Amino acid sequence: MKKLLILQMRPEDETCQSEFEAILKVGQINPEDAVQIRVEQLEKFNLDLKDYSAIIAGGSPFDVSSREYKKSEVQKNVESFFSDLFDQVIPLDFPFLGICSGNGLLGNYYGTNISRRYGEGIGSVYITLTEEAEKDPLLAGLPQEFLALVGHKEACDDVPENAVLLASSKTCPVQMFRIKNNIYAVQFHPEGDEEEFILRIKVYKNYGYFQPDQADQLIAALKDVQTPVPKEILRRFVSKYHAE
Repeated sequence: MKKLLILQMRPEDETCQSEFEAILKVGQINPEDAVQIRVEQLEKFNLDLKDYSAIIAGGSPFDVSSREYKKSEVQKNVESFFSDLFDQVIPLDFPFLGICSGNGLLGNYYGTNISRRYGEGIGSVYITLTEEAEKDPLLAGLPQEFLALVGHKEACDDVPENAVLLASSKTCPVQMFRIKNNIYAVQFHPEGDEEEFILRIKVYKNYGYFQPDQADQLIAALKDVQTPVPKEILRRFVSKYHAE
């Protein structure tokens, strides 16, 4: 069986490993069936997609919308990596799921403006599925409205050209979209749970997602938050593209 490729962009070891383990757990992926690549640590890397069944790209503290002179060389390398990757993924309609930053990188590749207009603070929001979602294999039969965990400073201002909008929220209109048949992006975090987000609040306390003195309040608000539907979406992606 081909392996599932998990691409990560978190420079912090603790949050990176925690995210990786969360994706494995929620996606019900055997660790031996996955390949973890930390893109932010690469200087140059050439992927051969024939080696993999599908790709999942996680989140990061990097902002695509930052001015170029403010971007570190690491961030520029990450963005260049994904631009080259999409040059391969899109013509092949290769199975891809971009989570949070993966959403912005894919939208940016398609020329969609990425800005802070629809940023959402760390916490839970209600996601609403579109009519198109009823026909999508990852979403068919799911509740039209469900709770999901979010936390992002930027987002797509509009649906990328030729993309199908699958989900929105009141505070962020582009929560999930699909390119062609197999390329997906979600703004919310299907891998996230209370424990995972508490860790991120602590690590990213001074990264501009929220005022540092709000950390305890945000942690308290996460207590007992349950997000089974986003987790099911991640499981369906893995089941469809990795288990086949």
